[in-house]
Amino acid sequence: MAALTSSRFHVASRTAAAVLGGYAFTWGVIAFATAALFAAGMEFHDAEHLSYIIGFLVFLAAFLLAFAARSLPKVWLVLAGGGAVLTIGATLLQTQLV
Repeated sequence: MAALTSSRFHVASRTAAAVLGGYAFTWGVIAFATAALFAAGMEFHDAEHLSYIIGFLVFLAAFLLAFAARSLPKVWLVLAGGGAVLTIGATLLQTQLV
């Protein structure tokens, strides 16, 4: 019974990392890419749309990474931590543009 509970917890943890961590990472990528492309001279809405297209592919890769990686803590560190770093970077870049 303990192995079944452990297995369910492992699957739930991987799923949460894939969905929540993937969302956080994708949000950071989209925010940073939009700010960087706008800073590089691209029109805002063009930069936003291109970032969303890239974000779709990033979320797919992050989702698959969460299930393919061996270490669940590393998955959380890369996805949630990377998303936080990218979001902070996007915020700093946006404040320099305004």
